[in-house]
Amino acid sequence: MKIDILHKAADMFLEYGFKSVTMDDLAAEMRVSKKTIYEHYNNKSDLVEAVAQHIKNQINDEIHQVIAQNFDPIQEMIEIKNTVMRRLKNEKASPQFQLQKYYPKIHEKLKNSHICTMDKCCTENVERGVKDGFYRGDLNIVFVVRAYISGMLNIKNEDLFKSTDLNPKQLYEEFLIYHLRSITTLKGKNRLDALLNTH
Repeated sequence: MKIDILHKAADMFLEYGFKSVTMDDLAAEMRVSKKTIYEHYNNKSDLVEAVAQHIKNQINDEIHQVIAQNFDPIQEMIEIKNTVMRRLKNEKASPQFQLQKYYPKIHEKLKNSHICTMDKCCTENVERGVKDGFYRGDLNIVFVVRAYISGMLNIKNEDLFKSTDLNPKQLYEEFLIYHLRSITTLKGKNRLDALLNTH
């Protein structure tokens, strides 16, 4: 039952947001009493943290599965983007923003772990891209990686982008293209264009 609650809560939080879904909503959706949920999770914060950690672990596992396929560096970045975008179930909802606003301690804890994972993956991607001639050889890799991570974290900031018509998926898509176009060689640009034309 604990795993069932976790999975259903994850689906609902991703679709409607961490703040929007109440324990009553979850109980009604699962057709169980709130007491049953509280037998497994002490309170909503406890459930939110478990769900956020579960989602992060799932995404990390899927990203590592992409990396294991040995795509070229540009296709790898696009496939990772597709993996993350599949998690954004409702284009109008931003569960990350709600997590940050209403559960800041949980968000900060997960963000720090996420930064470490991104730093390792992105550094390896850029180093390989330079070596294989897809990315420019004059890049300051530390700066490029940190700039990308900073952009990725801020792309989820609804206050920053609320005046635009772009939904979270479009923002992610635009940012990745912006990032790749800024670091690619002609070989890399041609590969990026070819991949974009097939998606």
